[in-house]
Amino acid sequence: MRHSFEVRIGPVGFRIGSDWRAPIAHLETLYRDYPKPLDGVPDFTVRLFARRPWRRFLRPSVEIGGDYMLPEAAPLPLRQGLLAAEMAMNLQMALGARRYLLLHASAVERDGRALLMTGISGAGKSTLATLLAARGWRFMGDEFALLDPATGLIHAFPRLISLKNDAIAAAEAAWPTARMGPLMPATPKGDIRHMVPDARAIAAMDVPARPALLVFPRYGFAPEIRAVQPGEAFVRMTQASTNYVALGEAGFRALSGLIAAVPSVAVDYPDGASAIAQVQALWAEL
Repeated sequence: MRHSFEVRIGPVGFRIGSDWRAPIAHLETLYRDYPKPLDGVPDFTVRLFARRPWRRFLRPSVEIGGDYMLPEAAPLPLRQGLLAAEMAMNLQMALGARRYLLLHASAVERDGRALLMTGISGAGKSTLATLLAARGWRFMGDEFALLDPATGLIHAFPRLISLKNDAIAAAEAAWPTARMGPLMPATPKGDIRHMVPDARAIAAMDVPARPALLVFPRYGFAPEIRAVQPGEAFVRMTQASTNYVALGEAGFRALSGLIAAVPSVAVDYPDGASAIAQVQALWAEL
């Protein structure tokens, strides 16, 4: 590829190649404090390319490829090239990762213990992780939490925080000094802006944490906390994992061990302040 960039996020290394300079420039700026892949060997390769040569110049259209790809995926305009790169890295993880059980969840850590939050798109897990990190928690990730089947520990994957729509303003208010990527309006997921995790999250990204609480947040409802029974939590988490089936028995043991070890609760909330208060009250009761 004409332009390339390498980065390590948690235990996973990536090489991103692109037909255009602009997406690589954004990655170099936003990931400048991150390390390179261990021993110089990336785990996954990502490609951002034009399916037809003229698409590099005429209405540039970014196709997502790499070690793993979805042929039916729609291309993105070049102005959303950073989003394409992030989506492509997530795709490699979702389809290719086998060392860890991938949980589609945000994660933060305090005192060596991890709080996991998972839910449907729009539930607010990225926003809540960002707001908690602004209150002293260590940000571990907002896309994947990596559960080690051998140890039961959660490993961090602190990629750029993907903020959508109203969450952008909330995060900017909580982190006025944070480095932000370009605002990308009218993407398939609405307005998106990426935020760089704080220095503590990057410096400690190789430090795992013991899971202590699993939260299923739901935004836009009156405040309520209710227990989630183990059977329901297990089913929800199989749906929230992209490689549970691929890991087979190891995935089953890892997930059943997680559900047995930590309490699971559903948290309904109308706004960020309410959610933070509810989560911190739950944490204090552990």
